[in-house]
Amino acid sequence: MNTAEHEKGAVRETPDRYGAFPRLTPEQLDDLTAHGERRRTAEGEVLYREGEPFQEFLVILSGTVEILHDQGGPDERTVAVHGPGRFLGELGLLEGHAAFDTAVVREAGEILAVPVERQRALVGSDPVLGDLILRAYLGRRYLLIGLGAGFRILGSCYSRDTLRLREFAARNRLPHRWVDLERDKEAEALLRRFAIRPEETPVVLWQGERLLRNPSNAELARLIGLPAPVPENERCDVMVVGAGPAGLAAAVYGASDGLTTVTVDAVATGGQAATSSRIENYLGFPSGISGGELIERAVLQAHKFGARFMVPAEVSGLTPQDDEYVVTFTDGSRARAGAVVLASGVRYRRLEVPGIDRLEGISVYYAATVHEASLCRADPVAVVGGGNSAGQAALFLANHASRVHLLVRGSDLNADMSRYLVDQVEQHPKIEVSLHTEVQGVAGEEQLESLTVQDNASNERRELQAAALFVFIGARPRTEWLKGVLALDEKGFVLTGADARAVADANRWASLGRDPMLLETTLPGVFAAGDVRSGSVKRVASATGEGAMAIRLVHEHRERRGILVTAGSEGRRPEAGGSVSSR
Repeated sequence: MNTAEHEKGAVRETPDRYGAFPRLTPEQLDDLTAHGERRRTAEGEVLYREGEPFQEFLVILSGTVEILHDQGGPDERTVAVHGPGRFLGELGLLEGHAAFDTAVVREAGEILAVPVERQRALVGSDPVLGDLILRAYLGRRYLLIGLGAGFRILGSCYSRDTLRLREFAARNRLPHRWVDLERDKEAEALLRRFAIRPEETPVVLWQGERLLRNPSNAELARLIGLPAPVPENERCDVMVVGAGPAGLAAAVYGASDGLTTVTVDAVATGGQAATSSRIENYLGFPSGISGGELIERAVLQAHKFGARFMVPAEVSGLTPQDDEYVVTFTDGSRARAGAVVLASGVRYRRLEVPGIDRLEGISVYYAATVHEASLCRADPVAVVGGGNSAGQAALFLANHASRVHLLVRGSDLNADMSRYLVDQVEQHPKIEVSLHTEVQGVAGEEQLESLTVQDNASNERRELQAAALFVFIGARPRTEWLKGVLALDEKGFVLTGADARAVADANRWASLGRDPMLLETTLPGVFAAGDVRSGSVKRVASATGEGAMAIRLVHEHRERRGILVTAGSEGRRPEAGGSVSSR
């Protein structure tokens, strides 16, 4: 991130080297003027403050504005300086989060202020302006993450709760910095400053004064303004469980068709797809798109149509009641839904190697995001797995590590990895592929130092130097809470369609005069989409397709029960036998 330069008392504008600080055209400024008000600014005026929600989308018409992290605190630093034609804010403005920095007027002038809700509508209705703002905001968010702005997590690298908080922050793409009690010199001073006993950690610090002792994920979410859970006993037309690509597609299509749609996720929007550094085989993006950008676009699109999100909110039970379903959450709250779409996805399998558990979250990871990559520090790393996730991770990490060892148990990289990824992996000078190779041991006291690997064809063992290990060895479904509720296959994936029909309660379905539909489970009106469904194709494109298809089947289920859909201006009720809007 660029730091503003100060020369002769004047503040120089930060160059736009990363595409995060674009300038609006005169035509775009004219269009925005009709939706906001012009306002004079004074030197030293604070336009928005770190920790407080955004109220307005601000465009600089004249003068300059400096963006500060930790204003007035010991870690104060300049994030950027903006001049005429540039707009302020970052991703939190569009998603309803609190600001992660502070905007201060350095040279008096004039700004254009557009109310946040009106700006969010403009982003959804004007594709050119919306794309410009979204890309800039995504870039600013990742720059803030790299800067270590936002809140601080103070805790031990050996603490499970520290790992939980760090994972929640990383998966939600929240700017933060981890202060390790075991190794960071700053830790002891912070403990004394806030009178924190080591046994009270982990703690979350924000704005130099707000402190949460070992908060739950929900408490941390409330701190930075993530969507709050729905009130007790609220009812919706569709409850989508899981906010990965399938769940987000269901949210977009459900809300756009006029259904009251609520999407819940226990950790974050995006699922495993959000951890992908680059998705190059997704339709419509010939140059590829990062998982984070794809997910943010989907979330904004769902908000545009009126979908609601609950993150974090973990579902623990599903109970039929009066032709609807009662969804129970782990905090004891409940909500009613006319139909349910299960899109809870999968979680990566753990690598079963002696001693690896003490290194998980410290230097053994099950995702390769900007957060994990920033910890590599140009050291050699290893990636275990032979699928697309492993290939994408290896290519991404090669931009940060001095060398990447890709360890594949099979004898052919083409067996489970797309051809385009195989070509890139094999041609990359920093990636070394080791076939028919398995990890047998790990070494390192406080963090990973080396691996013992074995050639499963020759049984030969060798040591590999690696400061981090990234594991992508398949996944298991998030369906523990569904056992005994509906039918699962032997691996725990949800049975649907013909497979569900074969094991369903015949009496239940006979009274309806039909069999389970294509994505329907053994419970009428409960559908499964994406990776959690038995027999699904584990690809982002197929997951989004199934999420959209699940909403079409929800309509059919409702029609057969005689429920009419009252659609808003963005949606319509599909005719019997017809198709839903393709918007």
